[in-house]
Amino acid sequence: MGYDVATQSYQAAGVLSENLEVTRTGRSRPGEIVLIGAHYDSVQGSPGANDNASGVAALLEISREFAQLSPERSVRFVAFVNEEPPFFYWGQMGSMVYAKAARARGDDIKLMVSLEMLGCYSDEPGSQSYPAPLRFFYPDRGNFIAFVANLRSRKPLHRLVAAFRAHSDFPAESLATFEFIPGVAWSDQLSFWRQGYPALMVTDTAFYRYAYYHTALDTPEKLNYPAMARVVTGLRQAFAEVAS
Repeated sequence: MGYDVATQSYQAAGVLSENLEVTRTGRSRPGEIVLIGAHYDSVQGSPGANDNASGVAALLEISREFAQLSPERSVRFVAFVNEEPPFFYWGQMGSMVYAKAARARGDDIKLMVSLEMLGCYSDEPGSQSYPAPLRFFYPDRGNFIAFVANLRSRKPLHRLVAAFRAHSDFPAESLATFEFIPGVAWSDQLSFWRQGYPALMVTDTAFYRYAYYHTALDTPEKLNYPAMARVVTGLRQAFAEVAS
């Protein structure tokens, strides 16, 4: 795609691990950063087609499109290592290492977006579940893409969702809520929240919809590629708006 790939290397459990980064430098506000990330590891024993090859595929496609754009803000695309257990939540998590270094450098990250499982969609009634009491406020069909943030990130969440809806007719739902609700903090956005950055997750809602989450059956034929393509196209256009 013409990018120079930067690596951030560190030792995790005695193994050399690397975050991978490319940047589309902003034209008029290069110091302001929109960071789009996806973890490229899978949980032990799972092929990880949805978790999280789907997110990495979206990351690659959106970065390919951005290579032809000239955004006002800089847009970084980062593939994170070590999101899954045993590293999740702790200091050797790839995004945790990255976010700490970004804060130490003084990086002005205006928004971080974690692309976390984007491949499962269904129009079947009852195909979507929720933690209580959210089921009373959201659809029971898993045919939408979800934008999820903590309460401090609700303003950029609303802006990104509005941009997505302006460019796509794919169903979208959003939620800004407490981090302790199961699933809300279960991806790389958590690392950036801990460093005080606004961040959110875009997801098909993982185990609330996808029966093969963290299993050996998370294989490519389970994914809904036409729906996923519509989501990725909408996200690319939404990110272009936010970066401008």
